Amino acid sequence: MSKQKTSRLPGFYKHTWQERAAIVAEWADLTPDEQAALNDRNGLDVAQATHLIENVIGVYTLPLGIATNFLINDRDYLIPMVIEEPSVVAAVSNAAKLFRAGGGFITHSDEPVMIGQIQVMDVPDLRVASDAVLQNRDMLLAEANRVGGSIVKRGGGAQDIDVRIIEQTSVGSMLIVHLLYDTRDAMGANAINTAVERIAPHIAHITGGRVNLRILSNLTDRRKASAQGTIPAAALATNTLDGAAVVRAIVEAGVFAEVDSYRAATHNKGIMNGIDPVIIATGNDWRAIEAGAHAYAARNGQYTSLTQWWQDDDGNLRGSIELPLAVGIVGGMTRVHPTAKVALKILGVESARELAEVIAAVGLAQNLAAMRALATEGIQRGHMSLHARQLAIAAGATGDMIQRITQMMIEENNIRLERAKQLITELEGA
Repeated sequence: MSKQKTSRLPGFYKHTWQERAAIVAEWADLTPDEQAALNDRNGLDVAQATHLIENVIGVYTLPLGIATNFLINDRDYLIPMVIEEPSVVAAVSNAAKLFRAGGGFITHSDEPVMIGQIQVMDVPDLRVASDAVLQNRDMLLAEANRVGGSIVKRGGGAQDIDVRIIEQTSVGSMLIVHLLYDTRDAMGANAINTAVERIAPHIAHITGGRVNLRILSNLTDRRKASAQGTIPAAALATNTLDGAAVVRAIVEAGVFAEVDSYRAATHNKGIMNGIDPVIIATGNDWRAIEAGAHAYAARNGQYTSLTQWWQDDDGNLRGSIELPLAVGIVGGMTRVHPTAKVALKILGVESARELAEVIAAVGLAQNLAAMRALATEGIQRGHMSLHARQLAIAAGATGDMIQRITQMMIEENNIRLERAKQLITELEGA
């Protein structure tokens, strides 16, 4: 029997980058070419980039790290993350270890149903038009599926029609037709937009109005993912606080984010610190995910937290997250960017829904990491310690001197660019 893979990799951060890459390559059974894509020898080149966007003059490289310790629905995952901010990968890995102590994450996701919107203006009678659209539902769905291609062949495509009436706007009343569309394992933007373009003339004819916009919505509230987990109180204890005190502090901080929009904005930004890097690594659209997440956070009229934290009857910390996550594992950049393809192979996900669930778990873990730091030592201590390395490099340190200067600034609790430059001068003159 082959050895069961585990994402619990103690001391992973202590290895050289080459050793870490080799560990991950063995984990994911990467080919030599796939391994090369991770160290930029076979990644996105300028020639490929010229076919992706306009006016290309080069490529811009960001670090790709691996978050460890993730146990999701009793399965281990290594999480590829593309991000330039220090502390994020380390923090989310540590948080995943805490959740692991409570059994790991339990996740769920909706069917991958997207919303396409058709805006109809100058409608003679909104209610008559609304009824007429619904009466023609089957015809409209069939027409949309005529251009569904491979998505329809895989069991997806147009599923339903909704109609909304918006009255008395500054440009008059509107009839908004929603096409609900199952995109299967694709993110689905192109499929949705093609479908609403196809049925727009029929909508105009049925309603007697004038169709204006035909476009998908990034508030994909029919396509949500959720994650939850438990952290034993004892696992949260610090040198100065017992576990119960940390649980209480985190719950209090969580409620603060639920009731105060100013706090919620920073709280949710921390969640996206975990989510966006996975979105980028896998070639998905992080801007669409951001838009959907923040719109969902304000769905009830006040911007609020995407997570909830509470203490259970046994005194343990419980956390949950729910947000729209329209991601894909086929089409678009997920199958064009060489490194995105490798990232998906490392994850080993088999569907868009599984990817969304993994990403939700990462968001919850990242939130725990930030909340625990805030509730105990404060956010700056750990963050600035990791930031010291960047300052050492910015000051001109190279090789072994980077670690020496980093450690000296941490010990002095004087983490500033000016101090890094002074230390370089002192060490070079010694």
